[in-house]
Formats: sequence, structure tokens, C-alpha cells
Amino acid sequence: MKETDTSTLQTSPSARASTNAPNPSANSLKRLFSDTMIYGLSSIVGRFLNYLLVPLYTYKIAATSGGYGVVTEIYAYTALLLVILTFGMETTFFFFANQYKDRADKVFSTAALAVGGVSALFVLLVVLFEGPVTSLMGYSAHPEFVVMMAVVVAVDAFQAIFFALLRFQGRAWKFAIMKLLFIVLSMGMNLFIFLLAPGLYESHPSLMGWYNPDYQVGYIFVVNLICTTGMTLGFLPELRKLRWGVDRKLLGEMLRYTWPLLLLGIVGMLNQVADKICYNHLVPGEEGRVQLGIYGACFKIAMIMGMITQAFRYAYEPFVFGGARESNSRESQAQVMKYFIIFALLAFLVVMAYLDILKYIISPGYWEGLRVVPIVMMGEILMSIYFNLSFWYKLTKKTWWGAVFSAIGCAVLLAVNIIFVPKVGYMACAWGSVAGYGVCVLLSYFVGRSKYPVPYPLKAIAGYFVLALGLYALSVWLRPASTGWSLVLNTGLLLVYVAVVVYNERELLRPMLSKLRSLVSHR
Repeated sequence: MKETDTSTLQTSPSARASTNAPNPSANSLKRLFSDTMIYGLSSIVGRFLNYLLVPLYTYKIAATSGGYGVVTEIYAYTALLLVILTFGMETTFFFFANQYKDRADKVFSTAALAVGGVSALFVLLVVLFEGPVTSLMGYSAHPEFVVMMAVVVAVDAFQAIFFALLRFQGRAWKFAIMKLLFIVLSMGMNLFIFLLAPGLYESHPSLMGWYNPDYQVGYIFVVNLICTTGMTLGFLPELRKLRWGVDRKLLGEMLRYTWPLLLLGIVGMLNQVADKICYNHLVPGEEGRVQLGIYGACFKIAMIMGMITQAFRYAYEPFVFGGARESNSRESQAQVMKYFIIFALLAFLVVMAYLDILKYIISPGYWEGLRVVPIVMMGEILMSIYFNLSFWYKLTKKTWWGAVFSAIGCAVLLAVNIIFVPKVGYMACAWGSVAGYGVCVLLSYFVGRSKYPVPYPLKAIAGYFVLALGLYALSVWLRPASTGWSLVLNTGLLLVYVAVVVYNERELLRPMLSKLRSLVSHR
């Protein structure tokens, strides 16, 4: 299944180690760095390889067909359903496995069987009520899309507990290999279906009797189904650890712990996918799917920032939890927030400066939606700022605040979509994301200021926002007719931003530049 970012809802083994040891040894710090690199790189590389399917799909599936809109919508459903079917059991497993280390196998079995049972029941209900479900979703012509989606998300949810076990055991390499193997297998099968199969169908029809050239969208889900279910074979050693039979008392404790995480997860994921799920209900018919496909394809360009910031998010969580007891931890959080925003705004300017090149990631048939890219990227920046601000209620064990903030933000996002999508189309989806996450940021900051005050350098942060947005506005206003000169202008404006950052942050950069100069002179 398409990878979904749930890092805010999970606890890494690095975070566990840091939380339990306020003064970690050199070996534990080395392990922290090593695990962060493996988990982070496997996620980034995996997302990048998965990202390469976007040009394949958009160049092979015409924008006017609405096919990519189908893919966008169904994967939005799977992302939300995955959160529901796992119902926070990954984080719950980490917590209870550490609480009852002598019964870790029983905790694992209870979590896996609970998620597996719920997932199996979900598939059974979808199959039994296939007609009403597919009619409600608008897929009566292709009910198999929905059934395949149900099986994939159920297997994914079950496997999530096994991936959690690997993280608990510190088996980072198997975790990374399994994740990357899925992506490589999926890419290989997709390349065969979209690039080789059509030619083989023409030249060797007797060998390709199973292939239907008009079923391209369906094959995307078939490939996902094969790869997801096939990956279960990689967990055969872990499956042997299952002890059939659920510890009811332990399950009751785990369910009481996990339900707030479920609520937080559902609301958080709705903030990411609600616009895509609602779109076809607000703009019904084939036109709605065409517009959703265009929006979904251009949304992927903006997700370059998501890949860039993923490594930061993997490393930042253990950093905050590990340093929570230190006297200067809040000052460190404040500085890291500033540097993250500097980096995120740089990523924004890079994407916008070279959008004339990056737009070839998707087919020209989708380019009419490129105007959403800067807005969606700003929404992503606000989402990441909200992630950074969320640590005050995590550190104070008041995670219900996160559910409240996210619910309010989701309500704002839905309101913007419901009111404006019928009038202005997918542009309302982009602005809805900005509005929703903007509200979350403001609520988390102002409430957190009284509960867990962190001295964020607001003037410096605001200055960098003004600088970045001003340079972007200047690039739009001065844009030459020639693409070549436009790239030259944008590169110059980008260098202005870098120069200002280097000058303002020279005290931080001076040791790094000094070391770099010494390395160069040594050579």
C-alpha cells in the first residue's frame, strides 16, 4: 500500500531507549544514530522509489480519463482505514512490551491477534455488503477495486504489528529490507504492466490472454494486492511467536490505553485525506474524478518537501524525548524549530524555483493544476510546524490536547472544502489544508505557551517567512517569458535567501565552515 506518514503516532526504539536512559552511554548514542539512519534512509529511499511511480501513472493514464482520480481517492481511503484497523496498537505494543518485558511475547500475540481479528472482520463485512459499499463509494462498475482495497489494508494493518516487533527488538536492518523489498517488487511489477505488457500483448497475444489494455487502473490495485500479501512470507519466523488465544485482562488494559491514540490518529489522518475522500461527493460524476486526478498528481510534486523533511522528523522525536530532562531542552527545541523552518522554506523556494523542470514528473495533461503546488507546500510546512509544536503535550502526557487541536483543524478543513470546492474546485482543497493546519499551529502554540512554554524566536521565524514569500512573489512578478532566463532569475533569488541565512546564522555556521576550510587546505 502507499506509504503513509504516521511517525507522529509511533514510538521508535530510539525514543524508547532515550526515554529510559537520561544519561545515555556512547554506545547507546551510537546505536541511536545508527537506527535513525537505517529507519530514516529506508523510509526516504522507499518513498522516493514509490514516488517514481507517479510519472509512470500520469504518463500512461490520461488526465481526462479520471483514472488517476480513482487511484488518488482509493489510496486516501486506505490511509484512513489503516489508522482505524491498527487503532494505535503499534504504540500500545511498545508501551506494554516495555512495561511487561518478561511477557513481551504475550503482549505481541495479544496485539497481533486483536488487530488481525478486527482486520478479518472488516474484510468479511466488505465482502458481505459489497453492493451497498461500492454503490456508496461510486464504484458499482468496479466492485473489485473496493474488495482489493479492503484486503490490502487489512493485511497492511496486521503486518504493522510485525514491523513494530522488529523495531522493539532493534532489528532495524530487517525492517528496512522488508520495506524496500516491497517497493522494489511493486515497481518491477508496475513497470512490466505499463511498459512491457502492452507490447507483448501485441506481439505475443497467446501468452498475454490474461492482459486487458483497458484495465490499467485495476492493475495498480492487483499489483498492490500481490505485493502486500506476498510480504507476509517474510514474517514467517515472527508468525511462529504468536500464541493463539488472547489474554483478556491484558487486552482490556491495552484497549483502555489505545483508544485516545485511535481518536488522535483518525483525526490526524483526516486532516491529510479528507479533501480527497470528499471531493467526488462535492463534485460528482466523471468531472469530479478528472479534477481529483489532476489535484492528486500535482499534490505529488509538493510532496517532495515531505521526503526532504522526513529525515528530520525521524531524528527529531528521539532528540526531544531523550533531552526532555536536560535544563536547556526547551531552548534547544526553540532553536531546532527555527532551523527546521529555515530548511523547509529553502525546500519551498527550491521547488518553486525549478518547477519548470520538476513539472515533467507528471504528464503535461495534468499541468493545469500546478497552481496548487505552492499552496500545498505551505500547508505541508504548517503541518510540520504543528508536529514540532506537538511535543509539549507528548512530554506532559496530555495527548488528548492533540486530538482536540486536530479535530478543530479537521473541522476547518472540511468547512473550507464543503463551502468552496463546488465553486472553485481543487484550489479549495489546497487552501483548506493551509487553513486547517494554520488553526492547529495557533491553538497548539497559544495553549502550549501556558502549559509548557518554549522560547521560540518568533521575530526571526517571521522574518524568514517574509523573506521567502517575498522572494517567491518577486519571482512570479519578474518572471521572464523565456524558461531559461526564468531559471536564472530564480537561482539568483534562491542565492539571496541562502546568503541572508548564512549571514544571520554565521555564529552557528562558523565552526562548520572552519572545519570545511581545514579539510580543503589539508588536501
